[in-house]
Amino acid sequence: MTTPHGGTPRTPASPGGFDAHHPPSPELISDCVHCGFCLPACPTYTLSGEEMNSPRGRIYQMQLINEGDAALDAAAVASFDNCLGCMACVTACPSGVQYDRLIESVRPQIERNWARTRSDRAFRGLIFRLFPYPRRLRVAAVLGAVYQRLGIRRALHRTGLLRRLPARLRALEALMPDVPLRSALRRTPERSRARADTGRTRTAHAETASAAGERGTEPATARRTVGMVTGCVQQVFFAQVNEATVRVLTAEGCDVVAPAAQGCCGALSEHAGREEEAARRARQLIDTFEPLGVDVIVVNVAGCGSTLKEYGRLLADDPEYRERAEAFAAKVRDVSELLAELTPSAPRHPVAARLAHHEACHLAHAQGVREQPRAVLGSVPELEVVDIPEADMCCGSAGVYNLIQPGPAEELGRRKADNVRSTAPDAVVTANPGCLLQISRHLDKQLPVLHPVQVIDASIRGVRPW
Repeated sequence: MTTPHGGTPRTPASPGGFDAHHPPSPELISDCVHCGFCLPACPTYTLSGEEMNSPRGRIYQMQLINEGDAALDAAAVASFDNCLGCMACVTACPSGVQYDRLIESVRPQIERNWARTRSDRAFRGLIFRLFPYPRRLRVAAVLGAVYQRLGIRRALHRTGLLRRLPARLRALEALMPDVPLRSALRRTPERSRARADTGRTRTAHAETASAAGERGTEPATARRTVGMVTGCVQQVFFAQVNEATVRVLTAEGCDVVAPAAQGCCGALSEHAGREEEAARRARQLIDTFEPLGVDVIVVNVAGCGSTLKEYGRLLADDPEYRERAEAFAAKVRDVSELLAELTPSAPRHPVAARLAHHEACHLAHAQGVREQPRAVLGSVPELEVVDIPEADMCCGSAGVYNLIQPGPAEELGRRKADNVRSTAPDAVVTANPGCLLQISRHLDKQLPVLHPVQVIDASIRGVRPW
């Protein structure tokens, strides 16, 4: 049977439509008391006003499907697909409902038990054959540069041909960043040595060693040895963020190890319900970092960080990796968390600017990291950081959501851009590359959009951040 919304149900593996492999937990479902506090926090409910597009409504659908009173049909799949996974409802819920665990258990069920349309499968396949592979992204960056530099983009906009493309392809084109080729082709060094005096007991040649360390010839004693996850999109389209991260950490007395062999962390796959793919990538990343013996594993991408911290859950059924995954996850820190833990040793120069701070959902809601970015930015003299109205409302990026669901993503992007403009900032800061692209697009590139670590880096070096 073909459904009105596209896609067909597969042969159900259980009477309720969910199979027996980790369906939504009835115990977690029962925590929801249907109070409605989640409704104003939910972006899709805010846009549509429909109960089916709220966390409460989705939890009710999970219960009905679990109990066999409803099928995993087109309407249910559309409702679950419409969820951004921003987890604002988790923060808003007074009953502590773990909606994050519930929706993350539903997405693999859909991928296993629902046959998407051919066009949907093809587009999703394109995304997952491209974005987790930096080498392929570098080829795409070269082609994108040619597309932009030769005026092809302007010509297509001028003639209106782009408007004839399917909505998803228009969204993909609109989000294309303007990346200098030299930046896209650069690699993060595998080892970067601490450059700052950590205040520990030094030998008689301390001052000489410190001066040499500033020149990069003889390092200072490291405060921490930090393993750095360089990301996929991040290392190609936002290489400057990785470079700033390394400079800040070494200036704060850390040795940084960024193994070239590391692959995708699996975050995009995990958020899209591609469970086995995500687990495979998680195992590979653990195998890469485990022998390094680092003190901390740092990440500067909010979406990746939320998945890295959940490796223990992701690999809970794997007896070989379960404990290793938990040990790995325990070491993971967002770069703002690590910088907040370290007493600053590198001097900060003033940055006289007003910054609008957009909280990335997977940092604020999924990881509960809210105060650390503000504290770290607060160490910069003369810097004014202002919150954006509707700060908890997602910008519409949400992993690949702005490509898969371009309609609501565009509405949320415009809404976020309007709220940013209302604060009259000099620039915007946010800790996720998807947010950087989404907000920059809907601001029509009228304002600089930066990662917070770039501001700290500029302050330490005494240069303008943009």
